Amino acid sequence: MKVRKVHSLTGRITSDLMLKAFKAVKKNRGAAGIDKVSIKMFEQNRDENLTRLMKDLKCGNYQPLPLMRRYIPKAPGKFRPLGIPAVRDRVAQEVIRRLIEPYFEPYFSNQSFGFRPHRSCHDAIRELRRLWKLGYRIVLDADIKGFFDNIPHALIMKLVAKRIADGNILRIIQRFLSSGVMENGALRKTSLGTPQGGVISPLLANIVLDILDNELAFYGYAFVRYADDFIVLAKSTAEIEKALELVRGVIEEKLGLQLSPEKTIITSFVGGFDFLGFHFSRRGVSIRTKSVEKFKEKIRTLTIRSHNLSDEVIIKINRVTRGYVNYYATEFSTVKEQFFKLDQFIRRRLRCMKKKRISNNDNYRIPNRYFERSQLISLYSLALSRQRTFNGSPYCGAMLKGRRRQTV
Repeated sequence: MKVRKVHSLTGRITSDLMLKAFKAVKKNRGAAGIDKVSIKMFEQNRDENLTRLMKDLKCGNYQPLPLMRRYIPKAPGKFRPLGIPAVRDRVAQEVIRRLIEPYFEPYFSNQSFGFRPHRSCHDAIRELRRLWKLGYRIVLDADIKGFFDNIPHALIMKLVAKRIADGNILRIIQRFLSSGVMENGALRKTSLGTPQGGVISPLLANIVLDILDNELAFYGYAFVRYADDFIVLAKSTAEIEKALELVRGVIEEKLGLQLSPEKTIITSFVGGFDFLGFHFSRRGVSIRTKSVEKFKEKIRTLTIRSHNLSDEVIIKINRVTRGYVNYYATEFSTVKEQFFKLDQFIRRRLRCMKKKRISNNDNYRIPNRYFERSQLISLYSLALSRQRTFNGSPYCGAMLKGRRRQTV
């Protein structure tokens, strides 16, 4: 099929588009880049800054600043590298993303759910469960080794150029990719990868991985993909082994990347596997162990024993709790016991914070009603209140049925 290219995108960069892009960046918040200009500082001279940036983008004079390297915890002893663009560059990336996305989005696979309009992690999990009900019980849980950091720039530009023929837009994207990273005061050039933290990176990732989607669909495999996290399903072990060979061939030969041998496994719904923060097993869908530990670590940072227990601490914990419940309390998840134990963990941390000690006797000195009066949100209770939004789903009933008195 002949691909129709678009030639005149630069002329569509308008003041209105610049303002929409800035508002999107502001909504997503984020830290300042290497120029130390925050969103608030950029906004103080918003119109002037946007006008100057628009002129640079349209005239071909735009040059992004190097990214600021930051590391966030990924697993015990492991960290995920982020490349944080300057606010000005985030706005520019959002402008380019909005310009080119309409020419790729309609052609992406229906089995791709990551960073796409009107699609979410929960939609991906619902699709995974739908396939399970159709008899796809054997699972290839694959992981691409250092995906975002190792995508060849030449491949990205080749795929973008298949639909975008505006030379100025292509040069700007190339400059995004090769802007370099500032780490420990030293500038490091980037010849591979699209940075995690870049506004345009998820779209570029989907453009690259659409090659894998098309191959899997062509050979009739069932799969679900969310960015670089993907699951391939089959009805027999022999089928899934063939799928693994296909995936390995596409990843290595067509994308120039590698599968992680430690993290790529063949399993089943009976054996269990993790996907998008959830754990799938014969017992249902629960919160994966790593996600539980991440939540506990957040609570630990908010409940340091040497600090005083205050209303501000409760507010911060409630903010974390709401987000956690919103993600994990769904119509398909079975999280009753996990929420119950996490509530106990939070109250235990708060008792230690108030009394400056660890003692089981404090369970009676500071009863649960004390925390209720302090407006502390219970994960279990908040999830229970969400139950009616699921229209009587049996999965939600299984999640929350049998509420018991909380005494610890």
